[in-house]
Amino acid sequence: MIKRVRKAVFPVGGLGTRFLPATKAMPKEMLPVADIPLIQYAVEEAQAAGIEQFIFVTGRGKTAIEDHFDQSSQLEEMLEARGKLRELSSIRRWLPPPGAITYTRQQRPLGLGHAVGCAAELIGDEPFAVLLADDLVLARTPCLKQMLDVYDATGGNVIAVMDVPLDQVSRYGVVAPGERRGRVVEVRGLVEKPKPETAPSRLAVIGRYVLQPAVLRHLKRLKPGAGAEIQLTDAMAKALAEDAFVGYRFEGRRFDCGDKIGFLEANLAFALSRPDLAPAVRDILRRYGSRIDPDPWREPIAPAPRLPLPKEDAFAKL
Repeated sequence: MIKRVRKAVFPVGGLGTRFLPATKAMPKEMLPVADIPLIQYAVEEAQAAGIEQFIFVTGRGKTAIEDHFDQSSQLEEMLEARGKLRELSSIRRWLPPPGAITYTRQQRPLGLGHAVGCAAELIGDEPFAVLLADDLVLARTPCLKQMLDVYDATGGNVIAVMDVPLDQVSRYGVVAPGERRGRVVEVRGLVEKPKPETAPSRLAVIGRYVLQPAVLRHLKRLKPGAGAEIQLTDAMAKALAEDAFVGYRFEGRRFDCGDKIGFLEANLAFALSRPDLAPAVRDILRRYGSRIDPDPWREPIAPAPRLPLPKEDAFAKL
């Protein structure tokens, strides 16, 4: 019998050095895409997939995340008194119920595998999901919900995968693929950050996982791997023989929000997907797109010519 996935782990202990100075005093997971922090997108995705328990693996300087997922009585009372019901709903509707969130601390940033291992006692002996807030997915059906639909059919382990250019495989865990059935591909091997000339494929793992507890047992015995860190990919590779293991080519567009350009693109894409923001953002893009001189200090000449842009429906190209 396939056990239901009730728990999700959110590794949020990283230092966010690629976004300094913005992350000097603010967790990178609290950086907003449009008006919603990255970590809230991840939690809402998990909620939409039916997750009931939310486990945050934090580090020093991450208390803003805990505050964000707590009630703010003074703010809520003020909004209610002033009749700002839309704003009140925007800070209430996504909060998990009391007791649904647990925090544990990763004292040293020793890699994703180490972070997931820090949650082992809270996960227990049951399947679990892992979501990385840096990987933001724009999709009609939330990415984790798609994966759990696959899990309900296959059991075992399910990881989100996508094709990347060969010169980028050294940034990812990479799959040695086997049989393919539609969007599902058998995982026969996993290699963390291979060189392009030795990579088994261009099929890279992104930050969505549905894993069996056997992975946790392997994490306990692992020694540091690539980058002198405990790699989750290495533990998954050791668990291949124990349970079914598949990759899922999810429907949607993934944005690497751990990268500045990826983060900026995510802001544009998510803004264009929202009726309240899309018209203004399209006008801004027209103004900047009309420039021949790339001087950012120069006022754009008005009226700007209308240029072809993506359709209002940002999901059209998913």
